[in-house]
Amino acid sequence: MPTYDYRCEACEHTLEIFQKITESPKKKCPACGKARLKRLIGGGAGFLFKGSGFYLTDYRSDSYKKSAESDSSSSSAAAKPTESKDAPKKDAPAPKSEAPAGKKKAK
Repeated sequence: MPTYDYRCEACEHTLEIFQKITESPKKKCPACGKARLKRLIGGGAGFLFKGSGFYLTDYRSDSYKKSAESDSSSSSAAAKPTESKDAPKKDAPAPKSEAPAGKKKAK
């Protein structure tokens, strides 16, 4: 329910009233008792976000968070393959082979 600002035209008293949108505007001033209360046109309420921020994942369920953590940990483990000491590295040059046994080197 919105809050409406009112001002009395007789005594200049201002106040805020919390009421339904469908409810008719108030007429009687609580300060002076005269029926000269007018609803003011407001600029509307703005949003004021305080804190470190609001994200889509802030309000996720615990089960969603747990499954997301397990998915991210399993995918990061798959991205880092283990290297064997016996397996040649891809970046290392191939070892030079000896000349075939049937051919001799010329001096």
